[in-house]
Amino acid sequence: MPKHEFSDFRLHPTIQKNIIARHYKLPMPIQDEIIQQIMRGRDVIGLANTGTGKTAAFVLPLIHKLIGAKSQERVLILAPTRELAQQIDDEFRVFAKGTGLRSVVCVGGTSMQKQRTALAQKPQFIIGTPGRILDLIGQRLLRLGETRSLVLDEFDRMLDMGFIKDIERILGHLPQKRQSLCFSATMSGDIEHILEKHLDNPFVVSVVKSETAENVEQEVMVARSKEEKLRLLSSLLVQDHFKRVLVFGRTKWGVQKLAKNLTQSGIRAEAIHGNKTQPQRQRALDAFKNGAVDVLVATDVAARGLDIPDVSHVINFDEPAAFEDYIHRIGRTGRAGKRGHAITFVERLPK
Repeated sequence: MPKHEFSDFRLHPTIQKNIIARHYKLPMPIQDEIIQQIMRGRDVIGLANTGTGKTAAFVLPLIHKLIGAKSQERVLILAPTRELAQQIDDEFRVFAKGTGLRSVVCVGGTSMQKQRTALAQKPQFIIGTPGRILDLIGQRLLRLGETRSLVLDEFDRMLDMGFIKDIERILGHLPQKRQSLCFSATMSGDIEHILEKHLDNPFVVSVVKSETAENVEQEVMVARSKEEKLRLLSSLLVQDHFKRVLVFGRTKWGVQKLAKNLTQSGIRAEAIHGNKTQPQRQRALDAFKNGAVDVLVATDVAARGLDIPDVSHVINFDEPAAFEDYIHRIGRTGRAGKRGHAITFVERLPK
């Protein structure tokens, strides 16, 4: 049980109003533990999976911190993927409504000119992926001298994707005196070594869930060829209880072809992968969230950081490359205390 209610945090009244409008009543564990620590100005390390409420845990106190700030303070939030950056911005806009604070999302695959225009308006929250942030710094479109708060979200994922050098270069442009917040699902020796250099006596909290999702029923189905997998998948998707289904494939080309095959068979499907532009990816996600399509076929770019409500089933059309990828995939269902179902196609059962 949480130790606090949201009203105990003494957040700005406008934020409290937005929390009530979102129908938030009691804070989730990570919010309960760190909101006050962030408000006190402490550095924080949060060990947390996606879907644990960590975005609100750092967005709420940072909005509070900047409301009425006399100087042009800024917050920089780094995320591993375009989708997660957009999701953080969506959350920011909900809780910052009526505060006068502005944000900009700086990610690849979108218009540089639009980001240039948005940055010229001096937004307080800069949310982006390391590569695009570094591009903007290099073109002198973004200066970080007024940044007083840094958030590294899904830090382990950023390291897995090879962003460490970009992150180190970005940190070199930040003031030494700042508040730094880092969130990661794992804490390896490499991560610990990096954070020791950049965080000052951080408050550490862990709300990492068990490795396998407790609310997810997991099943294996044998399919010995692509054709058999497609027939099996189609037979599953027409069943009534397959309401909103996330299907994972291994390659961009394979995911696009699978979505096309499903659409041709009368199943409403969209694809999301790295070859699509950010607007295309966002349109596919929005269509899936609002029910315009029933099936989203994705590469692992969608396996982390996305908060898609009410996914009834995750289907691994292609087996994941690693156990960690499997965990992140099936974590898209069975969220917020609901039951979920994960199905993995394999060529043969293990002996």
